[in-house]
Amino acid sequence: MIRTILTYPNPELKKKSAPVTIITEKIRELARDMAETMYNAPGIGLAAPQIGVHQRIIVIDVSGHDEQPELIIALNPVIVHAEGEAYEEEGCLSVPKYAANVRRHASVVVKGLDLDGNEKVWRADDLLAIAFQHEIDHLDGILFVDHLSPLKRDLFQRKARRLAEAATEAS
Repeated sequence: MIRTILTYPNPELKKKSAPVTIITEKIRELARDMAETMYNAPGIGLAAPQIGVHQRIIVIDVSGHDEQPELIIALNPVIVHAEGEAYEEEGCLSVPKYAANVRRHASVVVKGLDLDGNEKVWRADDLLAIAFQHEIDHLDGILFVDHLSPLKRDLFQRKARRLAEAATEAS
């Protein structure tokens, strides 16, 4: 089932998420819904808080449109090692119509659980590393715009206000 994606400035996006303690059929269904929602958007990642669920669950798929899907579902993901530096443009399904360059690690090692409760380790570089960092930030109530300089963040907030005002006037 496709879920509604919350958008900035919804305060739910700033809340920290709780760890998944028991993997139930409801958790599995949530992960399936998240993947369907991500693919429908379309996006390359989605965290549970983006659909208003404050559980530490992320889904990621950075495969291209013409490639076989490579869906990653991670419960309670934690970055255990990070190195290098990347400075790439990021966007976000919860921050529509805005993108900006964000400084991230170029490589990460992430530990978490799969839907069967097995511990998994993902070694990620480049776009996948950025996606892991971006989605894990969501679990801690951090948006990519929170990484911007104060000046760029102020410009973003002004643009967001203008877009919100235009949407209000249109309705």
